[in-house]
Amino acid sequence: MRIEPELKLDFTDVLIRPKRSTLTSRSEVDIAREFVFRHSGATYRGIPIIAANMDTVGTFAMAHALADKGLATALHKHYGEAEIVAFFTALPATTTAFYSMGITAADYDKFRRIKAAAGDAINYVCVDVANGYTKSFVDFVHKLRAAYAGITIMAGNVVTGEMTEELILDGVDIVKVGIGPGSVCTTRRMTGVGYPQLSAIIECADAAHGLGGLICADGGCTAPGDLAKAVGGGADFLMRGGMLAGHDECAGEII
Repeated sequence: MRIEPELKLDFTDVLIRPKRSTLTSRSEVDIAREFVFRHSGATYRGIPIIAANMDTVGTFAMAHALADKGLATALHKHYGEAEIVAFFTALPATTTAFYSMGITAADYDKFRRIKAAAGDAINYVCVDVANGYTKSFVDFVHKLRAAYAGITIMAGNVVTGEMTEELILDGVDIVKVGIGPGSVCTTRRMTGVGYPQLSAIIECADAAHGLGGLICADGGCTAPGDLAKAVGGGADFLMRGGMLAGHDECAGEII
């Protein structure tokens, strides 16, 4: 083991220093963004906040509710094939929804069947694993990009600049950044693996932007001000789980 002595920061470690502004109110801030993705060539316009693909957050109802506000949703992985095809084929063009998948052969075969049925209705895919540093994960990204050149791929999670660069060069449009910072994530506690989230965002954003890629900050925000810190650190997209949990659109069990 080698200890890194450099300072690493989380959201609670910093505040944004104020500076002079011509705005008279925070309500005047326009948080909508426009991006052109490096590999798919597609253009995104909207508020770059994505509901996480947690099983009681990334729901169909959440996707419709957030679309009205210009936000996106990453669907959870547990819907049946017929349900997903019906959802995407009826999806308005103004709604951004990511199909989420793992990296097993079964995950890939399921996606192939759904994509064949839904066609161009599925434009965004989220390849989601707890730790994106395995060869099998990189190989899967290669295979997916080779088979579907026109889709926008978000994949992760990673927390270092060198892995961010590798994924972008391998075909990822949006690298998902964060290992263990989420409110319900057990990765740090169970494996000892992780990285302070704000430092991860800063380092990964610098690496991604140098190659024309983008990042999505996934996890660690417990207050609205944390989202501002993430954007200040270089995040292009923000994935939210706990902040969107517990609403009617989550379709979870009421206790």
